[in-house]
Amino acid sequence: QVQLVEFGGGLVQPGGSLRLSCAASGSISSINGMGWYRQAPGKQRELVAIITSGGNTNYADSVKGRFTISRDNARNTAYLQMNSLKPEDTAVYYCNAVGRTVAGGRFGSWGQGTQVTVSS
Repeated sequence: QVQLVEFGGGLVQPGGSLRLSCAASGSISSINGMGWYRQAPGKQRELVAIITSGGNTNYADSVKGRFTISRDNARNTAYLQMNSLKPEDTAVYYCNAVGRTVAGGRFGSWGQGTQVTVSS
C-alpha cells in the first residue's frame, strides 16, 4: 500500500502565500506523476497542477503564474507553492500520486486533504 500525507494548509489573507507538501510512503518502486487537486464546497474536485517524474508540469489556467508545483524524487515528496492567493482558491487540497509498487503492480493514491482558506 501507498500512503500520502499532506502538510501546510491553513488560513491566509488575500495576496498571501502558502506552501503545501505531500509525502508518499509505503511499497513504492517508482512514482510517475504527482498532482494537486482541490475541491471547494458545492463544487467538483478539479486539477490544480501535476508534475511528472521528469519534471514536466501542467497547471489549471486559474493558477498559472501564481502556483508552482515541484517534487523531490529522492524523498517521494511533492510541493505546491501558492502565491498571490485569492478567496476563490479556498478549498480542500488533495495530493495524488500514481506509479508502481515494489511488487510490480500499479497504484493510484490520494491524501486525506488539507484545508486552505483565503480570507481577510
